[in-house]
Amino acid sequence: MRIGELAKKTEVPARMLRYYEEQGLISPRRLDNGYRTYDDYLVDRVRKIRGLVDSGIPTRIISNILPCLDQPQTIVVKNAEPGLRELLVTERDRMSEKIDFLIHNRDSITRYIEAIDRATVSPRQTSRAS
Repeated sequence: MRIGELAKKTEVPARMLRYYEEQGLISPRRLDNGYRTYDDYLVDRVRKIRGLVDSGIPTRIISNILPCLDQPQTIVVKNAEPGLRELLVTERDRMSEKIDFLIHNRDSITRYIEAIDRATVSPRQTSRAS
């Protein structure tokens, strides 16, 4: 697929996709005419990369954890940057807090929707259900 299609499928601008390529996070193939072509597996990868970027993890760190984004495999860490583990622990914990907050808000919205549904049930509908 072309870059525009990948951008549309992932909701990541083409400019950002080119940046991901510059950073070595994705690797499109080149056609004979020099155009980039993106394999279907990159849709999922780009979404995962975008999620990590949105959560505050720099692309230089994302490149280190790319093996974790794909199929389960043995992860080999060589020459990890000083402080990388601490950074990842902090980011993971921050993500967990965000997830907990989002779950709480989602559940609150669900309860509110249920309350609206109960309030909009007409008296005739409740008497028929009895």
